[in-house]
Amino acid sequence: MEKNNEHFFYVLECKDHSLYGGYTTDLEKRLKAHNSGKGAKYTRGRGPVRLIHSEKFDTVTEAMQAEYAFKQLTRKQKIHYLQREGCRYDQETKKFYP
Repeated sequence: MEKNNEHFFYVLECKDHSLYGGYTTDLEKRLKAHNSGKGAKYTRGRGPVRLIHSEKFDTVTEAMQAEYAFKQLTRKQKIHYLQREGCRYDQETKKFYP
């Protein structure tokens, strides 16, 4: 069995425009899980969700540290972080455009 060496920190935008940060080794599978109601408890009532940002890391530790750091930020700081990473944010609609 081949071990997956890809570790991702990702950010979802929920239907209510809230942001969710997480960790996975398979972005496509995880996004499907969130949108089918089998993802994190936080996203279950907030779907559908959209993947707006992801970063690949060599180790699970690095990816989980990125997730933890993101979750410590205020919403305003999260928006600035995502803008620095290349996401466009529309103040009027409160939506992100990757």
